[in-house]
Amino acid sequence: MGKNNKNIRRQNYLQLVLVVVLIVVAGMAGSVWFTRFDLTAEKRYTLSPSTKNILTNLDDIVFFRVYLDGDFPAGFKRLRRETKELLDEFRAYNKNIQYEFINPSESADPKERNDTYKLLMEQGLQPTNLQVNTKNGTEQKVIFPGAMVTYHEKEIPVELLDAQINVPPEAVLNNSIENLEFKLINAIRRITRKKKPHIAFIEGHGELGEKEVWDITQTLKQDYVVDRVAIHENITTLTNRYLKDSIHNDYEIKPKYQAIIIAKPDSAFSEKDKFIIDQYLMYGGKILWLVDPVIASMDSIKSAPSTVAVDANLRLQDQLFGYGVRLNKDLVMDLNAMPIPLKTGMMGNQPQISFFPWYYFPLVTPVSPHPIVRNLNAIKTQFVSSLDTNRVKGVKKTVLLQSSNYSRTVNMPAVISLSMLRQKPNESLYKGPPKALAVLLEGTFKSFYDNRIPPSLMESKEIGFKDHSTQTAMIVVSDGDVIRNQFKIPGGYPLPLGYDQFTKETFGNKDFLLNAINYLTGGASLISVRSKEVKLRMLDTTLVNNNRVIIQVINVVIPILAVILAGLLLVWLRKKKYAK
Repeated sequence: MGKNNKNIRRQNYLQLVLVVVLIVVAGMAGSVWFTRFDLTAEKRYTLSPSTKNILTNLDDIVFFRVYLDGDFPAGFKRLRRETKELLDEFRAYNKNIQYEFINPSESADPKERNDTYKLLMEQGLQPTNLQVNTKNGTEQKVIFPGAMVTYHEKEIPVELLDAQINVPPEAVLNNSIENLEFKLINAIRRITRKKKPHIAFIEGHGELGEKEVWDITQTLKQDYVVDRVAIHENITTLTNRYLKDSIHNDYEIKPKYQAIIIAKPDSAFSEKDKFIIDQYLMYGGKILWLVDPVIASMDSIKSAPSTVAVDANLRLQDQLFGYGVRLNKDLVMDLNAMPIPLKTGMMGNQPQISFFPWYYFPLVTPVSPHPIVRNLNAIKTQFVSSLDTNRVKGVKKTVLLQSSNYSRTVNMPAVISLSMLRQKPNESLYKGPPKALAVLLEGTFKSFYDNRIPPSLMESKEIGFKDHSTQTAMIVVSDGDVIRNQFKIPGGYPLPLGYDQFTKETFGNKDFLLNAINYLTGGASLISVRSKEVKLRMLDTTLVNNNRVIIQVINVVIPILAVILAGLLLVWLRKKKYAK
């Protein structure tokens, strides 16, 4: 009997030593060969190749101060947990990623808390007000769901919570979690980039002025060198030409700018300017077209009971059609529209203002899964027209924005009057289908001037005409106002793009345009990170409420019984084995 006990103890010791050795070896191997296994269905913990590439090349410390510490509702605790896990994942690839979580409301002194809030807002973080349940009822709580990222002497803010109109809070938090990897790695890319790409706003055809695009320009300057250039029929405005062979007049031609923005022109383009833009595209340049094919203005309605929308006659329709998109001469009306303020009466000396949906200002909620618009807030438009795509070999088209199912089009010329607000809309006219409002075109484009070079350029020896483009892209949006910021009334200073001072709401215009420019300027692989999907697996609330007791028993009693039964079974097996 004693001999058997010694053998059993010896086996137990050997097993213990073997387990310890295996743990030590596994730890040593893990320090040399890094690997993780992601068993989630949507691969939520698998970093994209572009993320890994940026982390691998990081040469110094990037520090995140995340303001998501404190007593939060469950949804924000999840956002905090997911943010921490993702930063840990980043740090597993590069030890230069460091972070700390901070509670900005930690101080018991109200003045100190308010000073902290003010400092964070000055740094660029926006507060969110929450209603939190306490023992004494509900109370308002201010949180800052964002982070400050520091690298060397530079510091930038990152908002971690996406604001989305008419979206349930659970979905907003889930969408914010889906975008976490993109937001955090894009912040690292922005703050560590040593050289900024060049982009340009085109002038000379009545495009929006500097003040009208002030906010988006200042935002773009954080990541780009932003110029404003007038083409003036100068063939070297958008491209650089280097003489390689003077005998044969052989030139090397490259775009000056990674992308150009044509924002709401109101006068016709000359044939030579169109040719210069065409050749810029042929040599790999990217273009963001923000074009109104129809002229309509609220200013005209303020001074008269009605106005007429007419063709803008920009002479761009034929060129864009050659690239694969047609600008229609119509206006889209949508029941899902921006409300506008109207004076409805007087109370004493004070005017009474009411808000009415203005169907010519569609509120566009992106439904496309494309990473440029995925999970974006609603985008406000003004007098937007519809787009159609036509078949062009080698060009892929993706509709980015479209009207709702409750929309219609009005052909030109159209009479626009505020009197329509006094009448209930005939909903039978607003039955769709949705109209395309923004289209991404990618591929190799054929020159619009193939076999038809303008006579004014025929004698130029440095023209370097190219009849087919390299791989390139453009985005066409049939509304120029999507990039225009409002001006404060009174005061006259520019407001943030997307903010509406009348409804006090902020829309997704800025995020849409920033994503579009990032995509065009070579960030397609990085912005594709936004396509990651984290499925929201919600409980069936009705089922839970109707079967609350049964569910509680299953989740509380059954696990305890399972442990007890397993223990009893183990005891019985040991008795049976050693009773002999």
